[in-house]
Amino acid sequence: MASSPPDTSKTIKLERYNSYIRRIHTTKVLNASSKILFRSTLLIALVLILFFTINYPPLSDRNAVNSNYPHRHSFLSTSFFAPSTAVGGAGWEKQVRHSATPRRPNGFSVLVTGAAGFVGSHSSLALKKRGDGVLGLDNFNNYYDPSLKRDRQKLLQRHQIFIVEGDLNDAALLAKLFDVVPFTHILHLAAQAGVRYAMKNPQSYVSSNIAGFINLLEVAKAANPQPAIVWASSSSVYGLNTQVPFSENHQTDQPASLYAATKKAGEEIAHTYNHIYGLSLTGLRFFTVYGPWGRPDMAYFFFTKDILQGKPIDVYQTQDEKQVARDFTYIDDIVKGCIGALDTAEKSTGSGGKKKKPAQLRVYNLGNTSPVPVGNLVSILENLLSTKAKKHVIKMPRNGDVPFTHANVSLAFKDFGYKPSTDLSTGLRKFVKWYVSYYGIETRVKKESRVNSEHTED
Repeated sequence: MASSPPDTSKTIKLERYNSYIRRIHTTKVLNASSKILFRSTLLIALVLILFFTINYPPLSDRNAVNSNYPHRHSFLSTSFFAPSTAVGGAGWEKQVRHSATPRRPNGFSVLVTGAAGFVGSHSSLALKKRGDGVLGLDNFNNYYDPSLKRDRQKLLQRHQIFIVEGDLNDAALLAKLFDVVPFTHILHLAAQAGVRYAMKNPQSYVSSNIAGFINLLEVAKAANPQPAIVWASSSSVYGLNTQVPFSENHQTDQPASLYAATKKAGEEIAHTYNHIYGLSLTGLRFFTVYGPWGRPDMAYFFFTKDILQGKPIDVYQTQDEKQVARDFTYIDDIVKGCIGALDTAEKSTGSGGKKKKPAQLRVYNLGNTSPVPVGNLVSILENLLSTKAKKHVIKMPRNGDVPFTHANVSLAFKDFGYKPSTDLSTGLRKFVKWYVSYYGIETRVKKESRVNSEHTED
């Protein structure tokens, strides 16, 4: 009798069971590995986002050619926890609209570029005070101490004026501003300032004063309605002109500095956009503006600083040993000229980038009409500070500065009543009062007065 084959059914079942267990285990391992990989990838991505957000500015800031000031934004405050106040967010748009909305009947809605600057901050306050809507734009570059610009910004904030931090070369940002607000006017004061700095950083002048101006005009021409534009040229455009006082019809094709050349280029660019696109454009040639909240790179400002610190100051003479003289113009007089130009600016005549009829094109001198030798400026400061300056008289270097400026302002007087009223002694007294207060300096006059008062009480 043949023997029966061994029963392998139990073994087969056991192997099937073990195989099933192995598949389940493998599946669990794979699932667990996938979760670990996913979480690791997500963690790495978040770390990378954190790194790039903290260490790199937005693209608009990196493309701000004329801004050397490093912008740093907090990852927590901008990317996640305050999306409504980020550029383009609902909170941001609300701030923009609120600031730009006029509070008086038929008031203007004005975009002020360079609003954290010297003339820009004063003009913004004056416009807001009379009930116009004002929105500022500034890139807060570090041509001079940005903390002064930040303090001007705080001053404007107290008067409900919002400054958008951005650059003229950021076309997308400008377009967004015009989408949010139908500006009636632009007061364009943003520029790379200073004559001598052009020898160190010429590209900044081209980027801001030419490319930035064109970018602004490109956005303005496409706006509907097109705004009227008042913008800052400079007395520097007169360059090597020897006719005095300088008049708007004098020759301006011999600039003595790159700064002057870019401002003259701006006047020609303004003519082009007026001719082709019907933009209403008014250029203002400022003559040596000074006063409280002024620019630290200006002579009156750093003379004050150096005299108080007992440092020597360089007082320039011309090559033939004549005194250098300037038509120093107080800030309040300049602001009145800016507002007068805005008030008399006619509407632009284009629509959708197409000109319908001829538009207004003007240029004016805004000066004080009374040139003062720089030596006299120093004497006034010595009296106000009760401190003798350590003067170092030297020949003017060939750095683009001109020896003499003198404004004829009869055209501005005729068209909008411009009439400067502040002499240099009065204006410098107001500047020194601001300076010692802002920097917390006790001048010798104050100190002696306080000591005498204490002795009298004793």
